[in-house]
Formats: sequence, structure tokens, C-alpha cells
Amino acid sequence: MGLALRKEKILSAVVETYIRSGEPIGSKALLEETALGVSSATVRNELKALDEEGYLRQPHTSAGRVPTKKGYRYYIDNLMKPAILPEHLRENIERGIRSGAGAPETILSRCVSVLSQLTSAAAAATTPSSDEARVHRIRFVSTGRHTSMVVLVASNGVVKSRLFRCEFVLTPQLLALFDKAVNEAFAGVKLSDVTQGFLQTAASGMGELTLFIPDVLVAIYDAVQSALQISVSVAGQTNLLFSDGYDFDSARNAIRFLSDTKTISGLLNNSRTHMIYLGEESKIPELKNSAVVTARYEIGGENAGAVAVIAPLRIDYKTIMSEVIFAAGCVSRAIGELL
Repeated sequence: MGLALRKEKILSAVVETYIRSGEPIGSKALLEETALGVSSATVRNELKALDEEGYLRQPHTSAGRVPTKKGYRYYIDNLMKPAILPEHLRENIERGIRSGAGAPETILSRCVSVLSQLTSAAAAATTPSSDEARVHRIRFVSTGRHTSMVVLVASNGVVKSRLFRCEFVLTPQLLALFDKAVNEAFAGVKLSDVTQGFLQTAASGMGELTLFIPDVLVAIYDAVQSALQISVSVAGQTNLLFSDGYDFDSARNAIRFLSDTKTISGLLNNSRTHMIYLGEESKIPELKNSAVVTARYEIGGENAGAVAVIAPLRIDYKTIMSEVIFAAGCVSRAIGELL
């Protein structure tokens, strides 16, 4: 059951004032911040009730109140209104992310760098899941008389490349034959189905090219295996050490979490379209005093990977949520253009 309207107004004012000031909020300060039209005694009674119900707490007997995790959660779920990002900020975020266009990993690396600088916190992002990904296109880039590069583009936007070397001269005409043959054999095939057995079957159906193609197929196989792995980009870990919202142990624990790519990818890729984890909600002990603001990005209309900001509990949730969602949209567009 929700709170009464007056309690909601008071809780919202406490949360937003505490986010700005970092100081416990008393009834006098609250009346100055809001237009409740009630007496100081009424506000004190409501603050006490919110304390008893677990939404606020009093750090010291003579101090005002600060939000608890329960208070933050109620505020986020029921009272918070998304921030409208200024146009210049939106342009800066998009420009910063697109400056890394060229491969999903580079785009995501720029994204976390932009978010960590913008929020003065840490940021993380995961590459798209390859569970259902298929071969979209295979290209060849000549690098020498006897060497060339295979460039694999998957349906989830992942791009991987591998060099290969042959004893014979790799002429443009021969690379064109490779291009036609491998795209006929591989286009639309699930990455997980590209096994050594599949390669043998593909090679046997390439006629006269069979003698020339083995090194090419090995390079494609290596590129596919790399594309099947989810990677994680992280930035801004040192920001946490200097955040006034953390004690040293909490900052150290959050940084430890950010060093575990498997745990990061598990948390982010299991999140909904966008959401905020508060403390123990993440089920990760190292984040018991942290907030994780996440948003999924899409490729081809399907959820792919995710981006997130990791920070202390006292943060400007409505602004950071809007920034993360917008950044995820930029990533969707940038990776989608690679296909």
C-alpha cells in the first residue's frame, strides 16, 4: 500500500534535498524547501512516522533524517520524474560515443568513458549476447601479398577480425572468390553452429577452392569463437575512491565487483529494459552500499547488451537514469549502423 500524499511530498523533499546537500534534513529545513502549508509540529510527526515505517532514519538523536534504501526505493518507484536532458548534453553524449564508432567494443568503451566522466562515478557495459547471433557478413581486407584479414560481422553487431597467411599470392581476384564462397556457405548460420565439423562440410562443397581455403576457414573459426565471448568495458573505478558518498570499504568493494567481468555481465544482461538496483537487491555482497543504474540497448529491435553506472546510494537518480537510458539509445544506433 502506498503512502498518503503528504508523506509522499515529505519523503520526496527529504530524498531530493539530501541528494543535493548530503546533510540530514530537519523539519525547519524541510518547510523552507517545500510549500506544504502545515505546521512544523505536523512535519515533525510525519518525519517520525516515516522513520518508524523504515523510509527514513535519524543518524544521531539531535540530527534530521536521511533516506533509507526503502525510502530511496519508494521514491524511485513512485515519486521520481525523469530528468529532461538539455540538448547540448544530449549532443555531447552522442558525439562522445560515436567518436569510437567502428566496432561494438570500441563504441561501448567510449560509452562507459563518457558516462563515468559525466556522473563522476564508475560505468560498465557488456557486448551483445551471442546466444542467437548469426553470421551476417564476412569480408576480406588485403594486408600483403601473402596475408589478408577476415572480418566477421555478426547479426548482433559484433565485429571480429583475424589475420591469415597463405603460401600463394592472395590476388584481388582470389579474395573475391573467397568472399563469394564463404558468404554463400556461412551467411545466416548461427555462430554456435560454426564447428570444426561444419568447416569440413563447408570446405568440401567449395570445389576447386578446397585446396586454397583451409587457412581462411581457420581464421573464420577463430573470429567466430571470439565473437561468442561476452566482453565487458569498465571506466571510472578511481572515481569511487574519491566519492563522498562512500566510505573506503564500500568503495573498495564496488571496485572489486568491477574487476569481475563474469559477475558484471550476469547482473547487467539479466536486467530489464532499464532499472535501478539498490544495495542487496543486486544479490552481490560487494554492492550492499551501492546503486547500479542500468539500461539495455537494442540491435534490430531485440535486447542486446547493457550499460550501467555504479555509484553510492546518494546520487541524483532521475538525472543519471535519463543519462544512462539516452546513452544506451546512442549505443543502439551506433552499433546498428555497423550492420
